Amino acid sequence: MSGGFRVEKDSLGEVRVPEDALYGAQTQRAVENFPISGQRFGRRFIQALGLIKRAAAETNSELGKLAPDLAEAIATAAGEVAEGRWDDQFVLDVYQTGSGTSTNMNANEVIAHRANRLLGGSRSPADTTVHPNDHVNFGQSSNDVIPTAIHVAARVAIEDELIPALEHLRDVLVEKAAEFDDVVKSGRTHLMDATPVRMGQEFAGYATQLAKGIDRVRRGSEEMAELALGGTATGTGINTHPEFPLKAIARLQDALGIAFHEAEDHFEAQGSRDGAVSASGALNTVAVSLMKIANDIRWLGSGPTSGIHELQLPAIQPGSSIMPGKVNPVMSEAMMMVAARVMGNHQTITVCGARGNFELNVMMPVLAQALLESIELLANASRLFAERCVAGTVVNRGRCQELLEMNPSIATALNLHIGYDRASEVAKRAVAEGRSVREIVVEMGLMEEDEVDDALDVRTMTEGGAE
Repeated sequence: MSGGFRVEKDSLGEVRVPEDALYGAQTQRAVENFPISGQRFGRRFIQALGLIKRAAAETNSELGKLAPDLAEAIATAAGEVAEGRWDDQFVLDVYQTGSGTSTNMNANEVIAHRANRLLGGSRSPADTTVHPNDHVNFGQSSNDVIPTAIHVAARVAIEDELIPALEHLRDVLVEKAAEFDDVVKSGRTHLMDATPVRMGQEFAGYATQLAKGIDRVRRGSEEMAELALGGTATGTGINTHPEFPLKAIARLQDALGIAFHEAEDHFEAQGSRDGAVSASGALNTVAVSLMKIANDIRWLGSGPTSGIHELQLPAIQPGSSIMPGKVNPVMSEAMMMVAARVMGNHQTITVCGARGNFELNVMMPVLAQALLESIELLANASRLFAERCVAGTVVNRGRCQELLEMNPSIATALNLHIGYDRASEVAKRAVAEGRSVREIVVEMGLMEEDEVDDALDVRTMTEGGAE
């Protein structure tokens, strides 16, 4: 901005707007009314607004509701918004009017001013050719545009970023499951020793968690395919052509290569944000899975002398400013913080979704911000966790064997041979004396040595069943 100002008018009177700003009076009022957090809408949301406005202009021209030259200028300007050329002109705080009207008008004003420049007109309101309300916003309302932008932005981010990142992490876990499948180790329940498992089985479990999470996210994304566009102010479709939503949404679909369709019921689509809450629920479940996976890997790599240390995690950075040679499970910690944030965002989205008052939800901007942040965080963290942690993790085979040999829970396999009570006695003695279960059984004369060896075959214990 040059530092100078120009005077513009809206329905409330005159407003001083920065001289070089593409936005106008309504945006400037919101700048002054909501200096709350400094948080602005991100790239995905602004892209969605630009695409919606371009589709609307082209559709209104096709339907004879907008002069072709104006429509072309608006569509070009909106395309520039979608591409990110004017992101610095989207200056509003996320914490604003609950309908997002201020941000819708921010888009309308930027596109109108830019369209006028393209047409060779003046930026002065007196000479305006393209009007932000009458032309850019024709056939629309903030009340259907903002819900549509939320769904478009979230669905595109899920399909283009999150699902590929989760699939990548799942695939790396599957590879590790195969690599580690021959490693038999102590199982643990209640943080205590339990019957043997294979390290590959643990990692396969993690991979299955991710696979199920991907399915849940896909279902959530499908809910976001339904768009409110065409409902205008209250869901009735006032001031728009009846064919507008179908044609505009088709243009959005073509532009993005992702399926969208008109809302089955515009009153539901504008009065509630249940689809967003449902999608966030899937993200929350993925965050829960990732918290468990990252925490398990962190603990399995703990040590090197005082922890479990069955895994050796990649050393990607020094772990201490004072302790030489210390290396920490930083990628697990980063993932756990991301998971915590996503869980908190889900609570925010839940509260926002519950504030659908009559024909309009009135907490949409912060819902959009929280939802898109969750998608971005999960996508970025999953890809980095796969590449910088899981892919480089190796098994400490000696440590797994050491802990397994002293695990009293392998006495469980003796139940079929000497009964639960005698097996329990063997396990207790093994712990008390720091000796192996095999030694105790042979010493007590409960079984012959070859029988004990067969009964305590730890690999067989990981495969279940009993003959």
